[in-house]
Amino acid sequence: MTANIQAYRQGLITKKEATMRFLSLAITTLCLMLTVSPVLGKEKKAGKQMDPQAMMELWKQAATPGEPHKLFAGIAGSYTTHTKEWMEPGKPPMESDGTSESKMLLDGRFLYQEYNAQMMGQPFSGIGIDGYDNMTKKYVTAWIDTMGTGIFFMEGTASPDGKTITLRGSHPEPGGGKMTHRAVEDHRQ
Repeated sequence: MTANIQAYRQGLITKKEATMRFLSLAITTLCLMLTVSPVLGKEKKAGKQMDPQAMMELWKQAATPGEPHKLFAGIAGSYTTHTKEWMEPGKPPMESDGTSESKMLLDGRFLYQEYNAQMMGQPFSGIGIDGYDNMTKKYVTAWIDTMGTGIFFMEGTASPDGKTITLRGSHPEPGGGKMTHRAVEDHRQ
């Protein structure tokens, strides 16, 4: 502001230019304040302290395995698998047979699985961790395998009876773009 007044007094800018500069500065300052103040308000709310005992009880509840975790425990074991994968809509699926070994981890919180089969005529191995997140109320999967170096994540929900889980995820493709996946797990048997 002081620079604008001095420039006006020295005749370097007109009164209109000084007024416009002042208004531009005032509007910019106002916009910044309106942008920053909601963020600061949210930070204050997030910083509100909860009773430590109440917080511990919430964490204990969130960490306790429930019915969805029991569903995973019921499928832990050794299996022979038959997989169908559709690479393009309207085309026949690629099919392969394999084996799966799975067990529960961390006191029944997660299902760990090792999978071995053939894919596209080559040996294929993968490791998955399935879980149910009590906080988000979603099923989650992390998967790694011999066809890449990334970690693939999927999440989803169960049918109303809890016996069919539908997961969705996507990952980048080597040639560009991304591939989307939908996995349907049927636990009615």
